[in-house]
Amino acid sequence: MGLDVILPVYGLALLDTMSPATIGISIYLLLTAGTRTPRLLFSYLATVALFYFCLGTALMAGLGAVVDSLDDAANSRTAYLVQAGIGAALFIGAWFVPTKKKDGDAGGGGEHGRRERRAGRAQTVPAMVGLGVTTGLLEAATALPYLAAIGLMTSNGLSPAQWVPLLAGYNVIMVLPGVLLFLVWRAAGERVRPRLERIRDWLQANSAETLGWIMGIAGVLLVRDAVYVLNTEFRFFG
Repeated sequence: MGLDVILPVYGLALLDTMSPATIGISIYLLLTAGTRTPRLLFSYLATVALFYFCLGTALMAGLGAVVDSLDDAANSRTAYLVQAGIGAALFIGAWFVPTKKKDGDAGGGGEHGRRERRAGRAQTVPAMVGLGVTTGLLEAATALPYLAAIGLMTSNGLSPAQWVPLLAGYNVIMVLPGVLLFLVWRAAGERVRPRLERIRDWLQANSAETLGWIMGIAGVLLVRDAVYVLNTEFRFFG
């Protein structure tokens, strides 16, 4: 396993740190949970990371079995052309994601606001674990960078000894914004409250635009990996 696999996967992990739900709930807890913040926040972040690690493990095992059964077909020029096509479709689709909020969402924060209200009601560690699982279930189907990373690891035929630590590192990176926000909050206290409130409000107003950026960058990374393999393994471009 070389940098040609590690860099795209961790590039997608950095892209996954832009999750409005995880950042928004982390900020909400920092603003409202008081002395319970460390316990509640890290219970939530650990649950999100563990949920996605388990999901990724299941996907890697399932996709790995499919790849093993198809073998040559899964690592063929056609397969990488399909990957490039999916990446191109994501990039093109990113330009058509609506960035205007519907009238019914104005002032209420939409789905993001509902997640924050659920966070506000979560006053115990078990409740935060439940919230983390709920967040994972709600976003798993649209976790484009994560699904793209799973696809990259599978297409490169990594062994469990290679993809397990790579996947674990991915999941640590994806919840790092919550950890970093907590460290800033601990260092600066109430002085950062206005900035955290502005970030929260920005996320509520621009979550659709963020999705567009995530789709576009994930598409570029998928196309880049496919083009690299097509050029080095199949001499597709000459």
